[in-house]
Amino acid sequence: MNVIVMGQGYVGLPLAMAAVAAGHHVIGFEPDLARAGSLREGRSYVEDIPDKQLREALDSERYQPTADETQVRDFDVAVITVPTPLLDRQPDLSYVRSAVETLAAHLPAGATVILESTTHPGTTRELVVPILEAATGWTAGQDFHVGFSPERIDPGNDRWTFGNTPKIVAGLTPACQARVHEFYASITQHVVPANSLEAAELAKVFENTYRHVNIALVNELGRLAHVLDVDVWHTLELAATKPFGFTKFTPGPGVGGHCLPVDPVYLTHHARTQHGHAFRLVELAQDVNDSQPAYVVGRLQDTLNSRFQRSLSGARILALGLAYKPGTADVRESPAVAVAELLIEKGARVDIVEPHLAKVTPRDFRAIPKDLGIYDAVVLLTPHDDFDLQHVADQATYVLDTRGVMPVAPHIERL
Repeated sequence: MNVIVMGQGYVGLPLAMAAVAAGHHVIGFEPDLARAGSLREGRSYVEDIPDKQLREALDSERYQPTADETQVRDFDVAVITVPTPLLDRQPDLSYVRSAVETLAAHLPAGATVILESTTHPGTTRELVVPILEAATGWTAGQDFHVGFSPERIDPGNDRWTFGNTPKIVAGLTPACQARVHEFYASITQHVVPANSLEAAELAKVFENTYRHVNIALVNELGRLAHVLDVDVWHTLELAATKPFGFTKFTPGPGVGGHCLPVDPVYLTHHARTQHGHAFRLVELAQDVNDSQPAYVVGRLQDTLNSRFQRSLSGARILALGLAYKPGTADVRESPAVAVAELLIEKGARVDIVEPHLAKVTPRDFRAIPKDLGIYDAVVLLTPHDDFDLQHVADQATYVLDTRGVMPVAPHIERL
């Protein structure tokens, strides 16, 4: 098949590589000129795709990255994997709209257009289809095919990759469903049919809303346990010994990445504005998780005051990790970034250690400094494997461990 992948980021590039490996011919459309140039030179900016794999795809002559819209033509399948961010805390579908309009201008008869970008139920039917039909004068399901298949990329996860993670597929009509199923069956191991576009769209946002709500629950539990002077981490270990009816989630500085802070907003905003339905539990979870970085800063401020009679203003703080999860350079919506920004706003002198990113400020380090005695506090935000936490435990004056991974010690406080 001739395949177009609109967007070559964390979702689109792995999909493009899988399609090339399956023998398809792939145009990877990436409007960012610097990114497109990097791909053409065989340099990957997505950690899950090593340079070697990218170069092999280029050498096969079945992969062509481009920023040129005129190359978006003569395709059998087009997959949209563009961002769906928030703008002023409201869903922003402008990237999806732009991608669909680009495809509509070059849509061949009989081609299949698939949306993978996370969005609210109804987007494929109510946004994608009308744009394609208006531009072509054709009828979806007859002259061309439309489907939805939610992305399930987990950056840095070596166990569950694009190829072996079950892939939900949905189509506007049974014929559309068959085309979408055929494509994904050629590049993944397990395809799961949905009975409607909206069911597949809702499944995606609910998967991450489920995690979001449970993380909020343990974050709230952690705050209560601190007031009660109970070790929340030990409490969770005890609860996890129950062999049924319990899934262990752990506290942290908040939620990050594209999915967890964003997907619930797409769901709750759509429910309120289009259907007048308040998804109150999810909205409360958003409030809890959004306030967690401020809670971390407050805990650090309280400890400096009570233990060392030290104000946060002017204190030297070493923050470990900026990415939203270990083993990645992904700082999208990262609570670690929010914590660092809040500390700086309150007058702290903050140094940052983030081995997975190029320097972003003059006070960033790639590795943990040897002399930790110069810091009033160390706050562990992202527990990268690169970090020598034993060195931190041995050398730091005080540590606030927001992830519960440091050894128990008088000078180490868990969130």
